[in-house]
Amino acid sequence: MTYSCNILVPRFLLLIVFSLALTANADSFESLLQLPRRQSRSTRPRLRPRSERLLHVGDYGAKGNGFNDDTQAFAEAWKRACSSKVKTRILVPQNYTSLVRPIDLSGPCKARLTLQISGRIIAPEDPDVWEGLNPRKWLYFHGVSRLTVEGGGTVNGMGQEWWRRSCKHNHSNPCHGAPTALTFHNCKNMRIENLNVMDSQQMHIALTSCRRVTISGVKVIAPATSPNTDGIHISASRGILVDNTTVSTGDDCVSIVRNSSQIYISNIICGPGHGISIGSIGKSKSWEEVKDVTVDTAFISDTTNGVRIKTWQGGSGLVSNVLFKNINMNNVSHPIIIDQYYCDSRKPCSNQTSAVTIEKISYVQVRGTSASKQAIKISCSDTSPCRNIHLEDIDLEPSNDDGFTESFCFEAYGSSSGEVYPPPCLSDETSVLEQSVPSGTSSVLDL
Repeated sequence: MTYSCNILVPRFLLLIVFSLALTANADSFESLLQLPRRQSRSTRPRLRPRSERLLHVGDYGAKGNGFNDDTQAFAEAWKRACSSKVKTRILVPQNYTSLVRPIDLSGPCKARLTLQISGRIIAPEDPDVWEGLNPRKWLYFHGVSRLTVEGGGTVNGMGQEWWRRSCKHNHSNPCHGAPTALTFHNCKNMRIENLNVMDSQQMHIALTSCRRVTISGVKVIAPATSPNTDGIHISASRGILVDNTTVSTGDDCVSIVRNSSQIYISNIICGPGHGISIGSIGKSKSWEEVKDVTVDTAFISDTTNGVRIKTWQGGSGLVSNVLFKNINMNNVSHPIIIDQYYCDSRKPCSNQTSAVTIEKISYVQVRGTSASKQAIKISCSDTSPCRNIHLEDIDLEPSNDDGFTESFCFEAYGSSSGEVYPPPCLSDETSVLEQSVPSGTSSVLDL
């Protein structure tokens, strides 16, 4: 995999870069993520399009005072909008705070639909409201296409009581799932933009089995101590663009998991939290794949990890064709990490021989400071080593300006170019090829 090398940008200028347009690497994704144009079904001249219909949630009984239950009003407004044959906008006005209980907002809808949240939507504070319901759902969109969620307002999951009851905070509590603030399942041709999502009970925005989705101008905020509060979670999805977004949570800023591909993340500010992660994948001996991922231009600060790939022992599948580029780190505990021995369990995980294959991973222009001595850690399976790992123009200095940083590699094969600090520890690719040839058999290297 070959990438062009851009002119290096000083650290203090990196934030200026966030205001620029997407880099040239985004061009290949533009056609993929562009919404399809409506096709005429006849040769007759097109009629002038009818104006957008506006549905005010107050017209369907919403009080917007933060105390009365507005769930039914939302359900009625959604039903009306989804059945409309003309482009329709549902409005939550700026002066509204709407209390909404768990709700399914399903498609397919007949025309383009916009949910404009200019005010606030809040969840019930008491987890007992979910008794008898799916504990993982709050605002649940499914089977919808051509949907835009926007408006500059706020979606607040009111997650404090959920976090208090979490087994992550109190090991005597049972480990139950918690709702995601905005779940989009089996959705396509969608936009989520200019929105604030905060204090979700668990994940903030989750895309599952989605296609061609753009997330832009979104702010995700939760305390650093909140458990399992991923900012943006991408699962079994393809053609996803995340741009100009800020995530500050208690877990991964962005997590990309099972069977996702063609993911482009740019101009993102991350921290605190656990960084930008691919995985975990391969849990419970599952086969999973993540490929064709680019993270270009990111500022990651005060996180436990920077850019991370994590897989479980015993799993199978593939992580391939991943580029982390133009990444600036500030006081990050593990700036670059590949961990094929991931174990999120109270008990030690047993050693297993099978592993998810990791190959064609590149880190280009990754700079900043590491809060730990081990700034680069690439820990791979001895039965399925990491292959084609590339490090280029890396500078990760210690946060405290004293001492030095170092690299750790195990069964990691690849190359480096340009200035790389801490010094790279990757083994030469030819050595793993030699190991893979049975004794007594001629190798292509001998020809």
